[in-house]
Amino acid sequence: MRDLLIIGSGPAGYTAAVYAARAGLKPLVVTGERIGGWLTTTTEIENFPGFPEGIQGAELMERMKVQAERFGAEVLIDAVTGVDLSAQPFKVSIGSRIEEVKTIIVATGSSARRLNIESEERLWGKGVSVCATCDGFFFRDKEIAVVGGGDSAMEEATFLTRFASKVTVLVRGAELRASKPMQDRARSNPKIELMFNVGVIDILGEDRVTGLRIKNFETEEESELSVGGLFLAIGHIPNSQLFEGQLELLKGYIVRKPDSAATSVEGVFVCGDVADWRYRQAITAAGTGCMAALEAQRFLEK
Repeated sequence: MRDLLIIGSGPAGYTAAVYAARAGLKPLVVTGERIGGWLTTTTEIENFPGFPEGIQGAELMERMKVQAERFGAEVLIDAVTGVDLSAQPFKVSIGSRIEEVKTIIVATGSSARRLNIESEERLWGKGVSVCATCDGFFFRDKEIAVVGGGDSAMEEATFLTRFASKVTVLVRGAELRASKPMQDRARSNPKIELMFNVGVIDILGEDRVTGLRIKNFETEEESELSVGGLFLAIGHIPNSQLFEGQLELLKGYIVRKPDSAATSVEGVFVCGDVADWRYRQAITAAGTGCMAALEAQRFLEK
């Protein structure tokens, strides 16, 4: 029986592994299908403390992995297919094997909603992004587009005007879903243009975004929009499906106890984007990974 199993391998999972391993818990980290989490799809990260020259997302995750392994964490490249939290010890299914564990840290993250078109995958990280805070700086003095009509889209568009020469917001419906203050802020910004009843049907460019092919749903007319980048703000999906009916969820996100990493089941802790619908940053994920590991350690000591 293991003391601790960590599900997920992004900045939250690896940070939890570093702290837990240093405490002598010898955690098993099950990476999931996307090893290193979504951060590995980000080209250059310039806002993670300690890297003034910037660092590639994949390299940062590899460094965290090596650091955790240095202290005794075991990293397993595989996916958890089921969990049983009904009694101690917890049972975690990994393929055909079952691990019995005293504590679990959930760090499964979230997935950005996507357009699901071929060019999106090809140009991901090459002008297509889901994080204005992470990547906005790279689009200084360029014209860019944001897809979405809610608060997140308005917030992203407004933030991007700090760098871009123009931001075109592509709204699928006939009106914005954002709150009135967010709408007013976007409408009053001279750098923001709103386009309604439109959707992206293709992203243009070979190794970098050069434009979009868009469709007007009222007229069925297709046209091209010249932009140097595309930001998706159509929501996130927390990767919590494994825990439905076993942990308390709110809109799909795992609920934490106040000022804690503890969940509704004693001995199960959570960190990172699967419990965070507000910030969704690498540094906040890492911070909650530290919290989860410290709380798991204290739980085991009891």
